[in-house]
Amino acid sequence: MPRMTAARAAVEILKREGIDTAFGVPGAAINPLYAALRAGGGIEHKLARHVEGASHMAEGYTRAKPGNIGVCIGTSGPAGTDMITGLYSAIGDSIPILCITGQAPTARLHKEDFQAVDIQSIAKPVTKMAMTVLEPAQVPGAFQQAFHLMRSGRPGPVLIDLPLDVQLAEIEFDPETYEPLPVHRPAATRKQVEKAIGMLNASERPLIVAGGGIINADASDLLVEFAELTGVPVIPTLMGWGTLPDDHRLNAGMVGLQTSHRYGNATFLESDFVLGIGNRWANRHTGGLDVYTEGRTFVHVDIEPTQIGRVFAPDYGIVSDAGAALELFVEVARELKTAGKLPDRDTWAASAQERKATLQRRTHFDDIPMKPQRVYEEMNRAFGPDTRYVTTIGLSQIAGAQMLHVYKPRHWINCGQAGPLGWTVPAALGVATADPDAPVVALSGDYDFQFMIEELAVGAQHRIPYVHVLVNNSYLGLIRQAQRMFEIDFQVNLEFENINSPELGVYGVDHVKVAEGLGCKAIRVTDPAELGAALEQAKKLAAEYRVPVVVEAILERVTNIAMSGNDIDKVNEFEELATEPGHAPTAISPLT
Repeated sequence: MPRMTAARAAVEILKREGIDTAFGVPGAAINPLYAALRAGGGIEHKLARHVEGASHMAEGYTRAKPGNIGVCIGTSGPAGTDMITGLYSAIGDSIPILCITGQAPTARLHKEDFQAVDIQSIAKPVTKMAMTVLEPAQVPGAFQQAFHLMRSGRPGPVLIDLPLDVQLAEIEFDPETYEPLPVHRPAATRKQVEKAIGMLNASERPLIVAGGGIINADASDLLVEFAELTGVPVIPTLMGWGTLPDDHRLNAGMVGLQTSHRYGNATFLESDFVLGIGNRWANRHTGGLDVYTEGRTFVHVDIEPTQIGRVFAPDYGIVSDAGAALELFVEVARELKTAGKLPDRDTWAASAQERKATLQRRTHFDDIPMKPQRVYEEMNRAFGPDTRYVTTIGLSQIAGAQMLHVYKPRHWINCGQAGPLGWTVPAALGVATADPDAPVVALSGDYDFQFMIEELAVGAQHRIPYVHVLVNNSYLGLIRQAQRMFEIDFQVNLEFENINSPELGVYGVDHVKVAEGLGCKAIRVTDPAELGAALEQAKKLAAEYRVPVVVEAILERVTNIAMSGNDIDKVNEFEELATEPGHAPTAISPLT
């Protein structure tokens, strides 16, 4: 039997589980693993500037392609605690990432040793498994179990903590005979699907709510086929956006309090039946449950048994992987279609498209400083259907989801449940690493951008090009808007006069200088008429220099983006609405 260090065994298992990329920051307590990474080869490592950044890079890497699992690595103590936010982000959105941390030697774990912290206990609530491995011979089993858990059931992250002496110890391990454990995913039965379709067929105005579980299962094609067979309009959730193209005749738009379309909410409120697949009824999607559920029958399909009935009790629940369920939904629907037993939904589907062509928000404004709506209009012109958008939280994300267009799964990569500021830069780097040939476009407000701005240097060092659209109003815009109900505007103002960049006026931080100082390219735009040319120039600079390129749009200081405080039938439209085609020239459907 071959002998090797436990650290080397871990590296060999990573490779056999399909890992070829990792993100992290070395340190004394994890150096044996880094030595094994170098000796073993086969895994490319990207050096982050902050360990939290490494965890978000790993998450972006996972989200970009089916089957990917991002790996982030850090030393003992604060490296692990820094990655907790990344683990929380991943578990909230059902994203598998593997976090590996170093640890003090086992004999010192109870002695308050330097940078010794009980990371296993800290990480347990935000992982599917968190384990400090105390015996070297358990390292292969711990890693094998980690990959099994990450892929089985509802996907999610795992943390493995490796004490220094455990990494260095030699064990018996034969990499050539290692095999990943079989993945377990629950599957719907034929009878369950027949019952659900029977309920759907009995309705008059049904909808499908397509969640992120469909994308996780790589089942978007099945979802589209099922919708087309039945003629039922589809409401993608924020995490399921891209399951079918925005311009598909059955795409009815998004529903919610914030990241929603006027026509999406209107169509949902007309519905009488909802089939949710791979979704979790997030509160910013549903709003108040009385309004959301009234007059509707619900069927809920989800991979996690405890998700059924968690937010509200559906009329019928099915525990199943979205892909496995959709295979049966398509099979049964085909049979019913052939037998002429599917209702005609053309009139209902046409009504959804009519709303899509009439209930629109205005994007075309010529104001200086510019309104944010114009930024998304110009982005629609500049970036095509192959663009992968990456964003996290704030008015920029909310407005982007209302006005941008997505045409493919995994092309809207959004941290949904946790929404940590700073996520966008490192996540975009992870996405661009996973798919270096795709156009990647990140979207941030100024505060999200400043949180982890140092990670731009990773893109410069490792030649990871993407375009980062930065909308700058020098405000915590979403929090300022939320403070309106308290009649305050307190501690949300980022403005100051930068003595080194007086041309900025009160906009404070000179993002262009910072980005250039970190080895990237940057363009500042103050006139909306120049924004389109700047975005085109950014694409050329990214291709030429192979670094991130920042396009900063200087916005008006205060803009309120459409949203509701509680119910989807009470969305406050702060700006004037589109009343003629020129008001929304890049809308999916021409305004009628």
